[in-house]
Amino acid sequence: MLPELSDSTFLILTFSIILIISIIGTKFTAKVNTPSLLFFITVGMIIGKEGLNIFAFYDPEMAQLIGMMALVVILFDGGIKTDWKTIRPVAIPSISLATIGVVITSFIVGMAAKIIFDMGWAESLLMGALVGSTDAAAVFAMLQGKSIKPHLEATLEGESGANDPMAVFLTVTLISFVELENNGFLVVIGSLFWNMGGGLLIGLLVGWFAAKSLQRISLNSSGLYPLLALAFALLSYSGASLVNASGLLAVYTTALFIGNRGLQNRNAILYFNEGFSWIAQIVLFITLGLFVFPSDLFQWKIVWQGLLLSIILMVIARPIAAFLSVTGMRINLREKLLLSWAGLRGAVPIVLAMFPMLSDLEHSQLYFNVVFFVVITSTLLQGTTISLLSEKLNLVDPGIRTQINHLEILSVGKNKLEIVEIVIDESSSIIGKTIKDIGFPEKVNITFILRDGETISPYGDLAIRENDLLYMLVPFKELNQLQNLLDK
Repeated sequence: MLPELSDSTFLILTFSIILIISIIGTKFTAKVNTPSLLFFITVGMIIGKEGLNIFAFYDPEMAQLIGMMALVVILFDGGIKTDWKTIRPVAIPSISLATIGVVITSFIVGMAAKIIFDMGWAESLLMGALVGSTDAAAVFAMLQGKSIKPHLEATLEGESGANDPMAVFLTVTLISFVELENNGFLVVIGSLFWNMGGGLLIGLLVGWFAAKSLQRISLNSSGLYPLLALAFALLSYSGASLVNASGLLAVYTTALFIGNRGLQNRNAILYFNEGFSWIAQIVLFITLGLFVFPSDLFQWKIVWQGLLLSIILMVIARPIAAFLSVTGMRINLREKLLLSWAGLRGAVPIVLAMFPMLSDLEHSQLYFNVVFFVVITSTLLQGTTISLLSEKLNLVDPGIRTQINHLEILSVGKNKLEIVEIVIDESSSIIGKTIKDIGFPEKVNITFILRDGETISPYGDLAIRENDLLYMLVPFKELNQLQNLLDK
């Protein structure tokens, strides 16, 4: 066998084994209530230079590219699943946390870093900026399957989806201060407004065009719709980044717009995004794990300094930032406490820690090691206790929205019809009503009802009961009308 073929075969074999181990590992982390990113990062450390030395990878530029691509996929997956009706009422606190909250958090952590590491002010504040934002990947993963009250869940999702621009802006600005490249106050402020405003505008424009395209274009295969949707996400990120606006905010805005405008082949798109998002997380965190050198990270000085900074972040900086950011808003004390504790750090701070490496700053490896330590402790302590805290604060909610599950059977082709499954739970507004009194849209037809394991043919005087499963044939254009009817 040719040496080149042998090397590539070994690489593919190694990648397949790592992928299998990582996927199976998610089952283990779920059982022990530990965020999966810890497992992926550990895998990266094990196969890295100071572990089994399978991959001796240390390329900050390539790692940053992998990180940004992965974050695009993760943000798009989270945004397209987010219901605008839920997030709209909490838009103001989410934006406040994503802007004012990040600045306050970064400043407090920066002051602590000044004392702990005895660095200059610009370098210390840069340390704060690197860990100032919550992480979308960590927050979306933490909230998945949890029963936190919808408005709090939406607030956390909105914050994590929108706070990356502020963190990136602070990081880049402070790096320029460290390098003594000050562009002036007005230029800095103008850059901030364009970064966020431009990202939002481009995200809306691409989202509008993408939603129209996904609704009107009839493709030959349902498997092409998820690829087209993802292509629009990449277009949104790159288009915004090329004009120095926030690509990550653009992606999240595009995803929100697409997800709330009615999608053909919705299940195909969501399932593809979910699977691809998992791959992105696995590749991202394993790659970041390769950058960790245990001999440097687990030195006593780094351990106690990183632990002290983590404690200050979790119990001082984040709570102060959360309380001040939502002052005067209709959020009670218990909800503020949950928001304070739910500020998880994850991939974004570690990816941002690559920026000082790319700029070849003096303390670049220290930044990375400390940020990595902060992320690990935040994920381990906050990520594993958020469910317990929400229960103790009585902020658990089973949900009240009737779920419509799309069955991709007739949604392909020119018919633009879908078969949907509607689960009638105890909170459903149509329990006890007869089919003729519900007022379903004219072209919506109930195919059959599954009740206690038996199928029932629908008729006008049949009353809907709790735990019924309704299988309905619905024109694509009437899906939103059906959802609104069920949510009354």
